Amino acid sequence: MAEASVPKKPKMTTDEEPAINCAHWVQRKKRYCKMTPNKGSSFCGAHEPPTEPSAENADTERIPCPLDPKHTVFKRKLAKHLSICNARDQVSTLPYIHKNINAGEELEPGRQQELSDYEKLKLHELEDAEFYAVIEKVQQLYKTHIVGSIEQLQLQHATLEEPLSHSEFGPETRKHLVQTSALLGILEQEKQLSDNTSYIEFGAGKGQLAFYLATALDTQQLANSQLVLVDRLSLRHKKDNKLANKQLVQRIRADIADLKLSQLPELQRTQRNVALSKHLCGAATDLTLRCVLGDPACTTNYILIALCCHHRCSWRSYVGKQWLQAAGVTPRQFVIITKMVSWAVCGSGMSRERRKALAEETRTEQPPQEPTQRLSREQRELIGYQCKRILDHGRLEHLRAHGYQASLKFYVPRDVTLENVVLLAKRDNIKCNKAS
Repeated sequence: MAEASVPKKPKMTTDEEPAINCAHWVQRKKRYCKMTPNKGSSFCGAHEPPTEPSAENADTERIPCPLDPKHTVFKRKLAKHLSICNARDQVSTLPYIHKNINAGEELEPGRQQELSDYEKLKLHELEDAEFYAVIEKVQQLYKTHIVGSIEQLQLQHATLEEPLSHSEFGPETRKHLVQTSALLGILEQEKQLSDNTSYIEFGAGKGQLAFYLATALDTQQLANSQLVLVDRLSLRHKKDNKLANKQLVQRIRADIADLKLSQLPELQRTQRNVALSKHLCGAATDLTLRCVLGDPACTTNYILIALCCHHRCSWRSYVGKQWLQAAGVTPRQFVIITKMVSWAVCGSGMSRERRKALAEETRTEQPPQEPTQRLSREQRELIGYQCKRILDHGRLEHLRAHGYQASLKFYVPRDVTLENVVLLAKRDNIKCNKAS
């Protein structure tokens, strides 16, 4: 057997030829760290060896992190580092973190077990009576509440004209730029690009939407407005780091389920709040709606959420339960609907499990069997789409019950993305009260 190769150690840094990768060996991954070394060093910031204290290096002295001594930190920045270190205790003492405040009503153990059992259901294993009863219920609700109610918008924003003119961008990059332009176009048309406003982006990720929104605010000289980006992860290569005016953006690391808006000191600087997100997955949409609607001390004036991933919705967090139950939809049927939604966008029309099984059959040279389907691919795609809109309509009813004018819009064509529906909600003349 050939001896396992050992990766070549990264070159030592020099003034003429800097090292490409950090020289720290990551034992768990059996490779060197892939981060870029600091200037004049062979190590990145996290793996720079501790230094001996002296009068000469007071500003550059590094010490092991008290939470995780596998990495080091500048001693002068220790306090800030401890507040963001990935190794910190997740039981937060921050005033705006309240565990599961937006998670929804806690389910009884028996109901929780029922829902867990429902999640194991396979659509192809359902009896015909139950399978078609759910489809009939979805079709009835769609016909009664949704047919013809979703308007097509064709909006763009000037901030994205220049990046969209780059012919070298691939289709994936262009797709996201087109979506961002359309969302900013909605904010502009709705007169939501205004001063003294906090734009709270939930599930901000790497911040592309925030980057172009901040650029638009800066161009219009709306100096008293700001962006507050909320994400539970600490990500690298954030696009908001490239903003010339970094004072426009504040990042908050928090799970949406735990966030209490009225306790965010950043929101006390402005008079209005706008909540937005680009493709907020499943349950995260419902957590966001609970967050912005469930805090009477801080009400949000406008909501814009590009919807997706309805298969990740959960009964506990879903805000439209009351409407669904009034329409005769049971928790078990809700779970079945969240499984059917994937038919709208899954491409081949087969579940991931079916595709995997067919691939295995082909790999082992067994004759593939035609999957048993009770509906054609076109029928499944239509039912999946209707299931999505039913779940979204429950959200509209919840928003309307809280005094909002709420609607669904097609914000980009289907050839840009199949997830092309945005939820909009507006409530005027509301100010965020300062937390006591």
